[in-house]
Amino acid sequence: MNDVLPVLQEFYREALVRLLRHEASARVIRQYDVNNTYQYIINREEAHLSWVARAITELGGSVDDTAEPALTERDGRSGKGTDPSPVLTADAREAGEFVERWRARVAALPNARHAKMLDVILGEVLEQQRFFEQALAGRTDLLGRRGEQLEPSHGDVLATRWIE
Repeated sequence: MNDVLPVLQEFYREALVRLLRHEASARVIRQYDVNNTYQYIINREEAHLSWVARAITELGGSVDDTAEPALTERDGRSGKGTDPSPVLTADAREAGEFVERWRARVAALPNARHAKMLDVILGEVLEQQRFFEQALAGRTDLLGRRGEQLEPSHGDVLATRWIE
């Protein structure tokens, strides 16, 4: 089990950075349906982090919540401009790279319970990648279709997630 703990801690740190990146993305993605998809992704990532954190503490480890996302003007998260393409492109690419980086390591884990948990998370990251690619293609029905309504939602969301 001791060899599993550092892997889980590293996975947690990388997953935390992904969550922080997606929170930053949601601040600049204004289209309602695409932003709603980011809120769904953020919610799932919070659940994933809680699963991994619990596994870490059960193994006697500690959870490090001090990650800083690597956000740059280059990938569009500065809040300037209204074109979501750089953000969606960066998030789609990063999702694929994350899965590629972790797939073999997860498969090699000696503990089937932890390997399956991380494999489920990797599957959801691939779903996120598909969301980003569909949004790039102009799709707005990312989380499902609305009855008879053929048009996407109109309007933009606010730049902040909560208002007090």
